[in-house]
Amino acid sequence: MTTTIERPSAAADSTPVTSPRWELIGLVALLFGTGVAYIWGLGASGWANSFYSAAIQAGSVSWKAFFFGSSDAANSITVDKPPMSLWLMSLSVRIFGLNTWAMLVPQALLGVASVALLRATVKRRFGGSAGLLAGLVLAVTPVAALMFRFNNPDALLVLLMIASVWALLRGVETGKTKWLLITGMFVGFGFLTKQLQVMLVVPPLALTYLIAGPPKFLTRLWQLFGALGAMLVSAGWWILIVEFWPASSRPWVGGSQNNSILELTLGYNGFGRLSGDETGSVTPGRGGMGADMPGGMAGGMPGGIWGETGIFRMFDSSQGGQIAWLIPAALILLVVGLVLRGRSPRTDGQRASLIVWGSWLLVTGLTFSFMAGIFHAYYTVALAPAVAALIGIGSVVLWRRRDTYWVRIAMAVAVASTVVTAWVLLGRSESFVPWLKWAIVVVGVVAAVALLVPALTRGRLAAASILAVMFAGLAGPTAYAVDTINTPHTGAIVSAGPNTGMRGFGGMGEGRGGPGGMPGGMQLPAGVQLPAGMQPPAGFPGQAGTAGGDGGAEMGGTARGMGGGMGGLLEGSAPTAAITEMLEQDADSYTWVAAAIGANTAAGYQLATEDPVMPIGGFNGTDPSPTLAQFQQYVADGEIHYFIGGGGMPGMESGTSAEISAWVTENFTATTVDNVTFYDLTQ
Repeated sequence: MTTTIERPSAAADSTPVTSPRWELIGLVALLFGTGVAYIWGLGASGWANSFYSAAIQAGSVSWKAFFFGSSDAANSITVDKPPMSLWLMSLSVRIFGLNTWAMLVPQALLGVASVALLRATVKRRFGGSAGLLAGLVLAVTPVAALMFRFNNPDALLVLLMIASVWALLRGVETGKTKWLLITGMFVGFGFLTKQLQVMLVVPPLALTYLIAGPPKFLTRLWQLFGALGAMLVSAGWWILIVEFWPASSRPWVGGSQNNSILELTLGYNGFGRLSGDETGSVTPGRGGMGADMPGGMAGGMPGGIWGETGIFRMFDSSQGGQIAWLIPAALILLVVGLVLRGRSPRTDGQRASLIVWGSWLLVTGLTFSFMAGIFHAYYTVALAPAVAALIGIGSVVLWRRRDTYWVRIAMAVAVASTVVTAWVLLGRSESFVPWLKWAIVVVGVVAAVALLVPALTRGRLAAASILAVMFAGLAGPTAYAVDTINTPHTGAIVSAGPNTGMRGFGGMGEGRGGPGGMPGGMQLPAGVQLPAGMQPPAGFPGQAGTAGGDGGAEMGGTARGMGGGMGGLLEGSAPTAAITEMLEQDADSYTWVAAAIGANTAAGYQLATEDPVMPIGGFNGTDPSPTLAQFQQYVADGEIHYFIGGGGMPGMESGTSAEISAWVTENFTATTVDNVTFYDLTQ
């Protein structure tokens, strides 16, 4: 039994081909399996990233908070990203109520959609086998299994980036301007999801169409300008509304120092990420924590506060297990694939596919490798679609040309590179499935040898060779993905797979849970001393009130970090029942039931009470919102009930956050409830 489908040729939009039953069965199995894997056990992650969870809760009860992406329903300040990814989750919570499943299931479905769209995009030019393999590789990539089960913006960003390539390749087929406009629209929506990160895919899109688009060069150029216009319109409408909305009646733009979405776009979330000069950040830079830190903490950490930069950054102990498993093989297959298509016409669709996916991998990978600003391991999910597509495409293209001896050698080298990479990555966690790296080596060697012997790649033996290659390539990342799915993840910085150790702040997030999974016992780098009176951040051993003070507990997870569940820079607070009951008393009489330094500290209290809690200073506690005068007026007007002591970066408060904290402690009486300090601002 076969089913008729359409596949485009170089000369026409489509020609009928047939899809065998096994392909349809494979598609159902792939999507169903991905859905089950991504939805399985979502409840264990609790509020996941409390910073975004609080904004999701706020958007589910206030349309104004929904539109702006406010951290609280009273609209004091927004999160430090545009709100498009929050909209889906907020709508789900509005419909189904505030709970983990309502928040995270939309993310899992975005993962299924990403796998399906990637498979369809690759299949259109290279057939069902290539499409299914690309979708499978994406589904089992460890960082994808993490981010499609988490509430960060990256899940929607990945889907939109894949969609932009899908539309662009349709434009390469037909030359019709509408596909370029759709491409620009998807990129614009990506901007409303995570700002400038989506721009990393723009050079690959433009380059591919300039090379392979059917129209004449000047027409292609004008079409690309049309795509740029569509991008500006699809992102700019929201930017313009926020920028021109009277500042007095909208929330402060979180992450900015001047209440400007343009400043946030170009600074903290833009070029500052590349240069490291991020105003308001906890990294070295103007206004950031690093401005007040000794050189040993800021620039003296090995490789910098966010880890080493360089060509091998994607393979280091922080990023390697997330994404690196198949990068060498993908690059080899890319080069060989381009060589095999070398004499094809300029508009060849298969070469265009290799160009767009390959340049995506190179541009994004090199940017991530050398950017000096804030960088977390989970950012590498943006590489996953390109790696998966190149593996699916390259494997099938080379397999079809396996009668050529040098192609067989290239396939064997790709397998060998994958085996070596898996050996290195699995060796970083000796206690994690210790036999697996040996099994990969044995099977991988057999697979590489089989690819060199023509007789072993024909007939029934070919199936055995293919299975051996797939085991060598996918066993490692699949094991990491399974571990990720079975491990709860909460906090601001998370990573996939088992704990492989860390290097300074750059390695935060390599643990197995909690806010980034920072293991207890994390020490300041050798020789680093803080200035007199300055305390280390929450989570360093010896910090008063931290669960990791004895070096034996993890931050977050069960311990929940600071004593009494107060929370901190990277972890959401976990209020007890007594605290929640106290905050809920007469809650309707106040605009904010409480205020706290830092968004994560405020988030847990807001999620427990479902009432607004003001996050002073935004995520880092460094945004100048509200000012001391504004806060004093709120208190005088009886709009805030309690001030919660602590939060943010202990000992590192500065600016308005420090002024507000000092004013409260000097003028109000402290009381302690379940190890958390409160100040009743009505007394």
